[in-house]
Amino acid sequence: MTLALDRTTAVYAGPATVPAVAGAALRVPLVTGGDIGYANLDHAASAPCLDKVRSAVEEFLPWYASVHRGAGFASQVSTRLYERTRDILRRFVDARAGDSVVFTRNTTDSFNLLAKALPRKTSVVVFDSEHHAALLPWRGPNVRRVQLPRTRLAAVSVVDEALADCPEGPRLVVVAGASNVTGELLPVAEIAAVARKHGARVALDAAQLAPHRRISLRELDVDYVALSGHKLYAPFGAGALIGRSDWLRAAQPYLAGGGATKLVTEEAVVWNTGEERHEAGSPNTVGVYALGVACEELAASWDAVGSHEAALLERLRKGLAGLPGCAELRFFDAPGDRVGTVSFVLDGFDPGWLAAVLSAEYGIGVRDGAFCAHVATRRLIRETGADGQQAVRVSLGLGSTEEHVDRLVLALRQVIARGARWEYAKADGRWAPVGDPRELPPFCS
Repeated sequence: MTLALDRTTAVYAGPATVPAVAGAALRVPLVTGGDIGYANLDHAASAPCLDKVRSAVEEFLPWYASVHRGAGFASQVSTRLYERTRDILRRFVDARAGDSVVFTRNTTDSFNLLAKALPRKTSVVVFDSEHHAALLPWRGPNVRRVQLPRTRLAAVSVVDEALADCPEGPRLVVVAGASNVTGELLPVAEIAAVARKHGARVALDAAQLAPHRRISLRELDVDYVALSGHKLYAPFGAGALIGRSDWLRAAQPYLAGGGATKLVTEEAVVWNTGEERHEAGSPNTVGVYALGVACEELAASWDAVGSHEAALLERLRKGLAGLPGCAELRFFDAPGDRVGTVSFVLDGFDPGWLAAVLSAEYGIGVRDGAFCAHVATRRLIRETGADGQQAVRVSLGLGSTEEHVDRLVLALRQVIARGARWEYAKADGRWAPVGDPRELPPFCS
């Protein structure tokens, strides 16, 4: 995407290779000496910046100015890009005519906005497997948290039963497109069909789905979708809530301030009725633009992205399955479609210690913990027979390579066989190398 103001449509035709990311050539120091190419296997937490996004932001920065109310030419450029990004996101998720696109900071912000926009006495049904961003914003006696069962068919039935038990009035089902713990896809379309039977709406947490799969609000028949730029290779602090406008239009502004107002007098305030109603304050124009660029780039690359990640996921799961004492976490008994995220426990090894060793001695970045899905993660760990409350998560993306996956599996095999080559201790609750000789880059000083 360029700054040409007359461009109003995006051409979505897939390239043969996946989009390039910044940091692909990054080298990191090892505690044992020397350095190595960084193996970023933590895309589910925050994905690296696309090269195209970085270039677009650099091109835009000299033009950056206030939006909506500025008369200067740079303000006109910024406003055009900001508003055009709404159209890009509508196409990216195949939204309906009339759906709102409200720019937020991230998925957490989006769901907190939606929670404040719910009509009074709205009943909410949400799986306990959800990321905290989608689990915690809903409060009150009409919230029903249900446990995600072991089959997809049972998951649909659980929602059906929970909705039937809700009192009369508005109803909302909240469901993740893909689990941030296991990578498994949930039966969103089937859940939406059951929701319609009960007159309920559906909010889709697409934070983990949007970087890996095409999304269609119309085909899935969901009412809202929330996503984050930092998961979508646009780590500049913007996200979006996209969906039906009536609840958003009727709700009090999410924040009170300039931009959300149409008129302010000594006696009263008249609020805007469109998306700006919930976008008070100077918006993150750079972040919004970056998000739009990333969505266009991904939408033009789905075939290549899917092939790339499927091959790496198969390689990863096969490698982990061959390790003694390694148990993968999963919600569903039967295999099904999934994105490139795998969490596991390794018998006899503390996940935090293991992540520290992989980083310090092998240059591999993974995530350890309960992944902001504490209830579900700890239940899945217990089901493996392990005693702990944390796991290791490996998440693949555009910055992942076969060498990264092979290095991880080999590193785990070596740690199982001979342990670590360095001494580690806990500091401020985190495992770290004792007397770590590595130096941070100068810009961290």
